[in-house]
Amino acid sequence: MAESDGELEPWYEHLYAVLHAILRAELANPADGAGRALDAGCGTGLQTALLADLGYRTHGIDVSVGALAVARRRRPGAAWLAGADVVALPHRDGSFDVAVCCGSTLNFVDEPARAIAEIGRVLRPGGRLLLECEHRFSLDLAWALVGGLAGDALGYGATARQAWRHAVASPRQGVWIDYPGYPPLRLATRAELRTWLGAAGLAIVRTWAIHAVTNLIPSTVLHRPHLGRGLRAVFRALAAADRRVSRWRPVQSLASSLVLLARKI
Repeated sequence: MAESDGELEPWYEHLYAVLHAILRAELANPADGAGRALDAGCGTGLQTALLADLGYRTHGIDVSVGALAVARRRRPGAAWLAGADVVALPHRDGSFDVAVCCGSTLNFVDEPARAIAEIGRVLRPGGRLLLECEHRFSLDLAWALVGGLAGDALGYGATARQAWRHAVASPRQGVWIDYPGYPPLRLATRAELRTWLGAAGLAIVRTWAIHAVTNLIPSTVLHRPHLGRGLRAVFRALAAADRRVSRWRPVQSLASSLVLLARKI
């Protein structure tokens, strides 16, 4: 991420366009005009900078020193803490008015329930969390299976047997996958997310889907630096449709990414 900052692939271009529109709409108006915001797993500081633009006093933490170096250049006035882990936040209870955990941070955490509990702990009562997480049940499961049957023709790096095992595992539990170019990541289910948030004292307010309609194109194709002119036009049309139906519950069942807004009870 640190090395490729500013060079978004089509997949991330759409993800962050939708995610950041949600962030601006839902987390505007800081408490008392100068609320405190935490970006848990901030990476290169994309969301941290947006929170600062909204008027929050921002704090970004990440385990990656390289990513934090980019984040500091993006927003020198924010408070940054490298080497901090979301499963053991170095903050007091009730320290923040809002928190965000995006960029698939939760999918790379070995103990996601503990991470959500920590974020809930540092939020004040009534505080809000915007969480983005990669979802287990999506059209990508089907694409990976198709690619596996064709000798990994789509570049998912999985055999048909591996893809099938991911598809038929317990429907309430997430699965660990090896996605090309990334460390192992755990795709979560909606049931898990509801359980983790509830245990942390966080009530879900709204949910959005990202990359449900656009996943009619395999994600491995959209993780390329550039698309051809024709495919780019198709992708833009699918992205527009994806934005329009992001609140539809049936669509959320097949989305590659879910965004949840939750409030601390």
